Amino acid sequence: MQADVKHSIIHQFYTNDGQIGLRVAPATLAINDEVGLLLSELTEVYNAKPSKGYARFIDPENDDAEEHQISEFPEKLKAWRSGDDEFVGFSQQAAKILHQQLQHYGILEDGFLVIASYTELGQDYLVVAFLPSKDGVSIAPDLSVDRSSQLDINKVQLAATINLTEWQEEPESATYISFIKGRVGRKVSDFFLDFLGCAEGLNAKKQSQQLMESLHDYVKAAEMPTEQANTLRKSVYDICDNSWKSNEPVRVKDLSEQLQQAVPTERSFADFTAEQSQPLPEEIRADRSTLRKLVKFQGQGGGLSVGFDQELLGARVDYDPHTDKLTIHGTPPNLRDQLRRYFGIDS
Repeated sequence: MQADVKHSIIHQFYTNDGQIGLRVAPATLAINDEVGLLLSELTEVYNAKPSKGYARFIDPENDDAEEHQISEFPEKLKAWRSGDDEFVGFSQQAAKILHQQLQHYGILEDGFLVIASYTELGQDYLVVAFLPSKDGVSIAPDLSVDRSSQLDINKVQLAATINLTEWQEEPESATYISFIKGRVGRKVSDFFLDFLGCAEGLNAKKQSQQLMESLHDYVKAAEMPTEQANTLRKSVYDICDNSWKSNEPVRVKDLSEQLQQAVPTERSFADFTAEQSQPLPEEIRADRSTLRKLVKFQGQGGGLSVGFDQELLGARVDYDPHTDKLTIHGTPPNLRDQLRRYFGIDS
């Protein structure tokens, strides 16, 4: 984590006799290598999550929000930022708000609430994450084995990063909070958004889908040859993926200029989209899992899972739409070895 950590603290949630309990920390953690490693691992896992949502704090006076969406968290955060409260006090109040939410929804899950503030590239950030715990073992100094509770960082599903600088300088922005998106149905992230008192500002999946549809129409209108179209799609994916990795929006004008360098065309992508009935916004947030469809075909069902790069279609992979038959020329080595062993053929 290439950042200057200012404060960090961990509060514990535990279950006992069907109830959820809270043990608050009395002081912040020392800024040392161990804390730096913890936050680095958390940041790495957070950034690797393929689907992110973007949100803003709810304004109870002006927003049409339901009662369960109104939280004290933004006001507590504002009090700390203005100097009316210390970081420890703010974090303890945040933990109590989360504790109330867990009790209200009857959620019983052991874990730890990590709250940390840091500065990176001149911007102030706050990360808030609920980390599940797991039982593990550790080796004591006398080489005995001890049972211990460990953070299961890889399974984090409730986490958000708040760009405090953007929130202060651009309060009307809808993207100064990023969070891990949950799966279908009653999303896991919904509960966490209620705790933070924020609402989703934009849908990265929908914006990425609109980008893909605009690109499809652009390729069709320009009557691009297959090879040129594949190059264009690959360029779009690479540009958007770099923006996704750096947690930056994709600026359509910049994207268009880079595409002109990679695949020169008579009419730029930006000019084309501006003329459509639903033009792309000036900036979009990339959703990696959605945009992956630009460069890969993949699907599963009926016990079969298939995926391959689009550039292989017509080369190593053929598809007959009339018979719905997919022919693969040359199987992956690990699949080939499994098949040969199954048929008793020596490798």
